[in-house]
Amino acid sequence: RFPLLVLKPRITTRFFVLYLIMFFVYAISSSIRKYIYVGLTSNLDERIHRHNSGYEKTTKPYTPFDLIYVKQFETRIEARQHEKYLKSTSGKRILYSLL
Repeated sequence: RFPLLVLKPRITTRFFVLYLIMFFVYAISSSIRKYIYVGLTSNLDERIHRHNSGYEKTTKPYTPFDLIYVKQFETRIEARQHEKYLKSTSGKRILYSLL
């Protein structure tokens, strides 16, 4: 299991630069209702902005959101396993205890 690597060409040279992509599992809580959303992303700032701006169909009725949990992973597989755990009953109990 290796982290996802992306090769991007640099404009000024003929070499490729290697970027390591990190994955984030996050939980956001609605400020107006009792609702917690758990997700996975490689760009946390943009993803939170999309949720709060109403671009995401599943979370649009519950905006605005507060970020209550973030954990970083090197591989998408590890991140997905943790996301699944947080979406389970025992994982949700942990998240509700953070409120």
